[in-house]
Amino acid sequence: MLLEPVSADRIDDLVQLWNEEWGSSFPMREALMIQNVLGDPNLLEEGTRVAIDEDSNRVIGLVVSKQWREKKDGLDFGTESGWIHSLLVSGSFRRQGLGNRLLELAEDALLNNGVRQVHLGNDFHRRMFPGVPETNPETMLWLERRGYVRQAEVMDLYRDDEKAEPEPLPEGNGVTFRLAEESDAGELNAFLTRCFPGRWSYQTLHYWELGGTGREFVIAEREGVMIGFCRINDSHSPLLAQNIYWSPLFEDELGGIGPLGIDERYRGHGYGLAIVQAGIHFLHARGIRKTVIDTTAYEDFYGKLGYRPWKRYVRYQKLL
Repeated sequence: MLLEPVSADRIDDLVQLWNEEWGSSFPMREALMIQNVLGDPNLLEEGTRVAIDEDSNRVIGLVVSKQWREKKDGLDFGTESGWIHSLLVSGSFRRQGLGNRLLELAEDALLNNGVRQVHLGNDFHRRMFPGVPETNPETMLWLERRGYVRQAEVMDLYRDDEKAEPEPLPEGNGVTFRLAEESDAGELNAFLTRCFPGRWSYQTLHYWELGGTGREFVIAEREGVMIGFCRINDSHSPLLAQNIYWSPLFEDELGGIGPLGIDERYRGHGYGLAIVQAGIHFLHARGIRKTVIDTTAYEDFYGKLGYRPWKRYVRYQKLL
């Protein structure tokens, strides 16, 4: 068995391996694999390897590690946290120590680069999973025996409006909703930096750099002042967003809603649910009737709008 760095030459093989193991529930696409592995500036190359069977030259395993490495516009989110973005071994090569070897390689690389706290999934940006899929209890036990500690549970929610009337745009209550435009970039960036500093503001900077036009953001305004935002995604978005990763499972186009947030000075007036309704409205206008809200613990909140649990995940971490 050989270990080699991830390269574009192996992407097709990695997609094939992923779909052999996960394709029925988490179907992988070449564009998503490239975007979330090779395309992430926070990839930790020495902690990322492809396992190759020497006899067949077949890809039989993968581990991908990440750490905050992009020094961007003065942003610095620290290097003591790291992520194991993905760890995958072919079913026919399990119980031979390959998973252990890949995990140890990733942990050693993270530790050598100053990481003290490792998270499974939930990368700062361009992650595959927000945790370990709940459908894999054997994997969870395997990880727990290696020192990983269960932290929290999150879920993806789903709503199907195929037979429903189009969602109207919310009105009244002193707030208006509209899609952002390119000219809103500066104000939106400033709003996120002030109200939601961290990964949301960082991800939005990437959005504009990738050619975003604003159509992926619903803006809430009160008396002409921006008080909230909601990200919406579809197949035309400049980045494959996590709430539409698994859209190949559907015959019709899948839309995504989130992240979203309201300035804390304006909370308690129902604007949060209203901006989700506005997001659904704009996706309906594009002909999209199925939507996912990803990575949330707020089942009751979104349940008021008819969202139901779809996929569940468990977050884990380990102190090195």
